[in-house]
Parts: sequence; structure tokens; C-alpha cells
Amino acid sequence: MTKELSDVDRRALSAAAHLFRTKGFAAATVREIAADAGILPGSLHYRFPSKELLLITLMERAVEQTTAAVRAAVAGSRDPIERLRLGLRAHLRILLSGDEAIYVLLYEWRALTGKPREDMVRLRDRYEAFWDGLLYEAAGSGHLRDGVDLKLLRLFGFGAINWVAQWYSPGGERKPEQIADAFWAFVGFGVIGDEDRPAGMAEVFRLLSALEPTRG
Repeated sequence: MTKELSDVDRRALSAAAHLFRTKGFAAATVREIAADAGILPGSLHYRFPSKELLLITLMERAVEQTTAAVRAAVAGSRDPIERLRLGLRAHLRILLSGDEAIYVLLYEWRALTGKPREDMVRLRDRYEAFWDGLLYEAAGSGHLRDGVDLKLLRLFGFGAINWVAQWYSPGGERKPEQIADAFWAFVGFGVIGDEDRPAGMAEVFRLLSALEPTRG
């Protein structure tokens, strides 16, 4: 659990998140962050000795916030399939909440190198491990097809659901929960009508999803 922040720390992190989002991590300067936060550069340096530490702190808090939201959402059900749907809803809701730290978490971690990047990867891995647990729980319940590559399913899922942040409009036709439910329906139940699915669907699925030696 991250430490409690002072008001000055919160202002510094809020300013950093805004500038990292609007200008990019590389272009934003410590002096600009301090000015936006209403503090002196020396005071900012005392609290956060490097720009990388500001980014890591933002990301750590964003991961904790997202994990807590998803945990709270799935706690409302014991059904492993329903828990996946509720988790997707919570993940997308917080992704589209307008919190700039969440945007930074998604796109600016690539700016890190060395140990700061390793620290960020560990944070990401903790969140992904939680989702792996939900997927293994669903698979263990017998409700998923045999042979599903759960890691590939998670990678596909996060790749698609996180991309919603690029095209979502708060004034659009669908709310975040509706988008999450539609995505869940597409993945969970497919988009091809029952009458048009190939005969022997289980074998077709097995062949399409099986691992084969790479050719080339």
C-alpha cells in the first residue's frame, strides 16, 4: 500500500499527470511541473528527486486504484463467469473516468528505462496476475472451452479493452458499462449465429487455437 500523500504531494502528482498526458513524459520539465503545482522546483525535487519517480508514483497509485476497483466489483459475485464480466466493467469504468494518471499508466510507461522500467513492469505484472487468477478460476469451474490459451485471452482482452480509451466519447451512444458488456458478449458468446457455425465447433476451435511450430 502506498503512503498517504500530503496536499503538496497531491498537487505535484496532479500537475505531473496533466503535463505527462498533454506534452508527453519526455517533453514535460520539472520546472513546468513545479509551476503548475504552485511550488518551487527545489521543493518538488525534495519530495520527488527525479521525474522518473513522479511517473513511477503516479503509476503505482493508478495500479492500486484500478486493482481495488476491480476487486470490489468482483466481490459481489461468486459465479466465476459473472466475476469476469463485473471485472471488465470496473476496469473500463476507471479507464474512462478521466483520471489523467490512468492515461499516463497506459501510455507513458514506455518512456522509462533501466530500474524504473523494471519497477513499472512489476507493477503491471501484479495487476495482470490478479486477472490471471480470475481466468484460471473460470477455467477451473468448467465453464470455458478446453484448450483456451488463457494468457493469449488476457493479452487479446487488455489490448482491445484498453484501446477504448482512444475512441471513447463521453457524449457517445454507449456508457462504459454498456461497452464492457458488449465486449464481453462478443468474446464470450461470439458474433457468428448458431446456424452458421461450422459443424464440429469444438474441433474447429481446437485447431484454430492450438499451438503449432513456427514456420519460416
